[in-house]
Amino acid sequence: MTMSRLSCAVVVSLALAAHAEAQSAETIASGLSNPRGIAFAPNGDLFVVEMGVGGPGPCIPSPVFPNPPRCYGATGALTRIAPGGVPGFERVATGLPSLVLATGAAEGGPADLSFHGMVAYVQIGFGGNPAQRALLGDAGALFGWLLQINPNGSYRPLVDIANHETLNNPYGGPIDSNPYGVLALSGRRIIADAGANAIIESAANGRTRTLAVLPPAQPGGRDPVPTSVAEGPDGALYVSQLTGFPFWRGTASVFRLASDGSSTEVYSSGFTAVVDLAVADDLTLYVLEIASGQVAPFPPPSPGLGVSRLVRQCPGGAREVLLNGLSFATGVALGPDGAVYLTNKGTSPNAGEVLRLSVTKCK
Repeated sequence: MTMSRLSCAVVVSLALAAHAEAQSAETIASGLSNPRGIAFAPNGDLFVVEMGVGGPGPCIPSPVFPNPPRCYGATGALTRIAPGGVPGFERVATGLPSLVLATGAAEGGPADLSFHGMVAYVQIGFGGNPAQRALLGDAGALFGWLLQINPNGSYRPLVDIANHETLNNPYGGPIDSNPYGVLALSGRRIIADAGANAIIESAANGRTRTLAVLPPAQPGGRDPVPTSVAEGPDGALYVSQLTGFPFWRGTASVFRLASDGSSTEVYSSGFTAVVDLAVADDLTLYVLEIASGQVAPFPPPSPGLGVSRLVRQCPGGAREVLLNGLSFATGVALGPDGAVYLTNKGTSPNAGEVLRLSVTKCK
């Protein structure tokens, strides 16, 4: 696995030294373990996924040198966020697989969720060659899989998304999969595989196909690294882009994909290291940047990993920073109350947060 094919979860492990606090947002939950994706159920309940804290093993090498080995524990979770007060959460489904470095940063486990009805579809991330899962024995069985989780917390595996990369490798290069973002739609699920650099469609019968492969990021032809998928009010799919190392500032984009994958175009550009995306009913984009990005010369300075911000792109082109100085924010969702909700401190084993930000509509 080359540095240019870093998956989003591996990027997370590089930024533990960065610490900053959010401003002008209310903390509605704290004490979470490596929180990532965030979404509302149709009944208005707010959920996040926690990658967990790993455990005693078995352990396997990290795909990024010189990271220590990552060790398994059944500590991932799907978690409901209570509406009032800190810590303000309840773990609904527990015992999900988790891979964590000795530093406490997660490199595998529940990465994202999406609801269709009251059923949650949870993507279990795994960065690296899917063949490495065998090194974990039975503990590796669910990494790279999409799970269906029922309201009572019971779950079942649906489809091995990472295996699509093994069989097809649509972008080319080394075999590398990290299914990171998921969008549940009627009759199908759309997955952003950050390691495979591809958008994968999983049909209701479990069959997978490559829906789209994003073009290489410029300058330098770096890997595009898609991180999330959202459906717009126009029925199109909007895909966020992290880009590959060294994460040059201002070179990430949001792509617009036809629903059937027949066309791909840059919808909005000039972002940096986008980890998640939400699209409002009026096509306002809420773009979560996980890093401030690298500027020339390289090296130094630092690429600013871990210093995150929330950017809003209004229809017609107006762009503004809504929140700056976040600490490894990893997920964003729009609430039924009109507020924006985020997961923050996404590399913390015990201090992850959910933030609520009141916003007014674009002018």
